[in-house]
Amino acid sequence: MTSNQQFDELKRRIWQIANDVRGTVDGWDFKQYVLGALFYRFVSENFSRYIEAGDDSINYAALDDSIITPDIKSDAIKTKGYFIYPSQLFANVVASANHNENLNTDLKAIFDAIEGSAMGFDSEEDIKDLFADFDTTSNRLGQTVKDKNARLAAVLKGVAELDFGDFEDNQIDLFGDAYEFLISNYAANAGKSGGEFFTPQQVSKLIAQLAIHGQDSVNKVYDPAAGSGSLLLQAKKHIEDHRIEEGFFGQEINHTTYNLARMNMFLHNVNYDKFNIQLGNTLTDPKLRDDKPFDAIVSNPPYSIKWKGSDDPTLINDERFAPAGVLAPKSKADFAFVMHCLNYLSPKGRAALVCFPGIFYRAGAEKKIRQYLVDNNYVESVISLAGNLFFGTTIAVNIMVLSKKKTDTRVQFIDASGEKFFKKETNNNVMTDDHIASIIAHFDSKKDVEHVAKSVRMEDVAANDYNLSVSSYVEAKDTREVINITELNHQLETTVAKIDTLRSSIDSIVAEIEGSQA
Repeated sequence: MTSNQQFDELKRRIWQIANDVRGTVDGWDFKQYVLGALFYRFVSENFSRYIEAGDDSINYAALDDSIITPDIKSDAIKTKGYFIYPSQLFANVVASANHNENLNTDLKAIFDAIEGSAMGFDSEEDIKDLFADFDTTSNRLGQTVKDKNARLAAVLKGVAELDFGDFEDNQIDLFGDAYEFLISNYAANAGKSGGEFFTPQQVSKLIAQLAIHGQDSVNKVYDPAAGSGSLLLQAKKHIEDHRIEEGFFGQEINHTTYNLARMNMFLHNVNYDKFNIQLGNTLTDPKLRDDKPFDAIVSNPPYSIKWKGSDDPTLINDERFAPAGVLAPKSKADFAFVMHCLNYLSPKGRAALVCFPGIFYRAGAEKKIRQYLVDNNYVESVISLAGNLFFGTTIAVNIMVLSKKKTDTRVQFIDASGEKFFKKETNNNVMTDDHIASIIAHFDSKKDVEHVAKSVRMEDVAANDYNLSVSSYVEAKDTREVINITELNHQLETTVAKIDTLRSSIDSIVAEIEGSQA
């Protein structure tokens, strides 16, 4: 079975688990249990491999908890960030799941113990409340303990039967890929709310490549609206680990997706000391100030959300927003995220941000912020994408690329909304690797290409009221059929003449018939 076939089978099986066992539980809620079980299996097997250290004579799951000394436990936590006793391993819990009358409370105790093992260690904040959304005592699982246990056992058994292949044969990423697949499917069924935290993989790949393009190495990658962490992890997939020197950083306001992002780091084998995801409101309670600046920033912030803005008089003096001399509108925080990213960006770095189209042409405070960005030569490119690429919305979004190391004073505009940059599928449009490579090639060359790309002088952008809409500078190709009026008139004349001749023939035939009947 090829890797693609294996992945397709994996997707089919994991989706089937979700549908088979959720019962009356809403799918958007129940994904937490499937994902939680998936994560529980991963950390168990990952930890077992660490303890066994490739020694086939050791089977950690078969050992007795009593042989674990305090030193063994402490050393493991310092390396892995957490500890799991043999009896707490996924495999051992699954083996007795169908007959365990205390399954739901046993699982809660195990999750509490795994989280608690990190207390007092450097990994404490990275592990804390990691299983918070895997609530094994919730009535969402059923009204009785028996119902809860039956549903939990079904989830655990289903996840246990998934074939992830041999970890040592570089198949470990199947965990993370299956995890992202499950999120994306629930996002697609959840409407717009799903798209707020899940960026389709191909769009994530484009954003990551734009942010890292041309950089031999980056100190760290940052996302101020991390969601499930997909953008950060695409940066990891795009370049070798050693080129990202200090790891992955982000902030997320939603507690559930904050947990998902941290899980996703572990699922993609990013150790606790190589990521720092913080919980909180990025705009009004920014974290990671001591970790900036960042060489690569990737983000898909929520579109046009409300924020305090001018209601908080201290924000205009915030070092992130003060340079523009104006705050983003209270009803549209898009440019607040842009200014935040610019402040966190290093002198040699680049930020690639998904943006709502309206911010590029609206007047008022947004125009003043655009003016600040253009006049200070921070806008490298604006790229318009096709519509219907994101789950739950048909909006054709844009990507704004910011840079503090531009070598010219032009703004590049790329129209990647045409059919040469995506393909149509059943529910959504999608971009392939070839489409992404084409966009990156245009981005890299900065050459003008009719109907696709144009580099515009700052002065011309200023003269155009600081409008940054791609359509204002790149003329769309006219795909309407060209009609030759002279030829069309000739065809009409010929057709009319034929009709007249036909009518005369019909009249003659009718006259002959009538004459013969007289």
